[in-house]
Amino acid sequence: MVIGTTLLVIAVIIVVIWVVIEIKRLKHKIFAIILIALILFSYISASVIFKGQEIDYKSASGIMDATKLYFSWLGAVFVNLKSVTSYAIKRDWGSNNTNVKEE
Repeated sequence: MVIGTTLLVIAVIIVVIWVVIEIKRLKHKIFAIILIALILFSYISASVIFKGQEIDYKSASGIMDATKLYFSWLGAVFVNLKSVTSYAIKRDWGSNNTNVKEE
């Protein structure tokens, strides 16, 4: 029930953002798409991260714990992305035909 309500609120926010941007004659369509993608990314990642966590959203300390958890996860994502990218850059992407048997 809570997830359905949350998804409805997110959908309404996305529609409102979209309508406001469309009223301005499509001047900032790219900004709207980036903003919508950022909202969706934030919602999906937060729902995955906080699933199974005991976080009190009604207190300031609970909000701080949730913020620390989210940004530590986000930092780990960037570190992992950097590692994968540096590994891919270091690979020898040249043609290597030494293992191919000619018949």
